[in-house]
Amino acid sequence: MIRREDDGAVAVLRIDHGKVAALDLELLEELEAVLAEVERSDRVAVVLTGTGSSFSAGVDLFRVLDGGEDYVARFVPALSRALLALFAFPRPTVAAINGHAIAGGCILACACDVKVMATGRGRIGVPELRVGVPFPAAAFEVLRFAVPRQHLQGMTYTGRTFPPEEALDHGLVDELAPPESLRERALAAARELASIPRETFELTKAELRKPARERIDARTPEIDPRVTAAWSRPEIHRVIREYLERVVGAKR
Repeated sequence: MIRREDDGAVAVLRIDHGKVAALDLELLEELEAVLAEVERSDRVAVVLTGTGSSFSAGVDLFRVLDGGEDYVARFVPALSRALLALFAFPRPTVAAINGHAIAGGCILACACDVKVMATGRGRIGVPELRVGVPFPAAAFEVLRFAVPRQHLQGMTYTGRTFPPEEALDHGLVDELAPPESLRERALAAARELASIPRETFELTKAELRKPARERIDARTPEIDPRVTAAWSRPEIHRVIREYLERVVGAKR
């Protein structure tokens, strides 16, 4: 599910999980474990990318519908832990966004230090409210940290997804690269950050992200149980079904 393909001193983590790399419990647990493994190693940076035409299409909503309360009760904490593991990873992280990065996929990218998106037909954004589901605390704080304030509310409320050029204009990504050079550009960005003395980088990154980390720690015990309950409600499942039928033509 997470393929590690080191390039020199940089750990390249490739999401390879089904057609659109949807986020499910097992994928998130593996991402958390692989990040811990990389942190224990001598790798100097991480590049996170996807496979085919998708970076990640976000949460596997079919699993949410099929798994019910028991699955959601395990999934929401796993999502929060994986996002926090990536967001708080002490060394440089670069998202090489090779295609669609939707909802949770967008937030995974936002958890990285640098976001490089391939030009072309990929789209990125956070349609959670259109799907009918609220954000866990960690997910929203990562989004709040990464998205410019003037765009955050409109982007969140409308649930719009953006092509690469508009994503750059809205501050969702930091730069664009042709698909054929995306990996090399992401690796170059990772190595550039890794050239900073490690302790200097780690201390600075921790301070930059400290307010968001503190809000996550403070708000998760209150927000995430409510999120878990909401994701399990029949009326929310009805909205999810309608969204899936509208977007992918699947009736559940």
